[in-house]
Amino acid sequence: MDLSSISPVLLIASLMISATPILLAAIGEMVVEKSGVLNLGVEGMMITGAVVGFVAAINSGSPGLGFVAAALAGAALSLSFALLTQVLLSNQVATGLGLTLAGLGLSSLIGKPYEGMKAASLPKLDIPLLGDLPVVGRMLFSHDIMVYFSLLLVLAVWAFLKYTRAGLILRAVGESAESAHALGYKVVQVRVAAIMFGGACAGLGGAYLSLVRVPQWTEGMTAGAGWIALAIVVFASWRAGRVLIGAYLFGGISVLQLNLQAAGMTWGVQYLSMSPYLVTILVLVFISSNRSRMSHDAPANLGQTFHATR
Repeated sequence: MDLSSISPVLLIASLMISATPILLAAIGEMVVEKSGVLNLGVEGMMITGAVVGFVAAINSGSPGLGFVAAALAGAALSLSFALLTQVLLSNQVATGLGLTLAGLGLSSLIGKPYEGMKAASLPKLDIPLLGDLPVVGRMLFSHDIMVYFSLLLVLAVWAFLKYTRAGLILRAVGESAESAHALGYKVVQVRVAAIMFGGACAGLGGAYLSLVRVPQWTEGMTAGAGWIALAIVVFASWRAGRVLIGAYLFGGISVLQLNLQAAGMTWGVQYLSMSPYLVTILVLVFISSNRSRMSHDAPANLGQTFHATR
């Protein structure tokens, strides 16, 4: 095994690409959960965004339109979840699992004619001066626009929740929907908007997989990324900055195990492949062991159905 073949510069650059789809999905789900809604359908929305974005990019020749279509598809799928849980008052956990199954089946149906095709990918940004810097330029300033969009989105969500009135209302709805309703806030509308935002983010994350990371459609290509995004939100204690750290941690482990295999590590390949998921599970177990901390950090109304007074 030749560890010298692993370039730290390429490792970090690959880490940012690997983490982007999970970061997009996780930051969207964090906003959803901040409103008091638990949507377990992230995997279904991601893979629907992946196939719709790929199909749109193939037919239009524009990856940008593919991302727009993916966001709309994710938002539309999440709207069905919103109607079922917020209007018809169905169980959030069962409905979210159903959404995942529906997304997986729908993506398989839509994507069947497009298997084996190649889509146009996003070009890397040529940032003047910064991209020419030694080491750092290639590491941080030679990515496609969606990598930087995901970072800006984390910053925007953090500022929205912390400094804006709308963010305060959303957090109030997540902490006590009844109290927010008593104050005159439209709880259902706030939650529906948050759910659709989360769906759009999940759709973008899925499109990044099919248009940038692997610019082709493969059935089941999300490979559990939506579930990892859900776990990262808990790992991050529902804080935007920690969501970024968690997504990059998972992306780093994923890229490292691939580089170790490429460097010639032949023993325990199956353990290397499962390591990102194993680390995520261990982190969740560690955090969940402190129940008082979990109950303090989680939105108080998370997963609870809101019954508005008629």
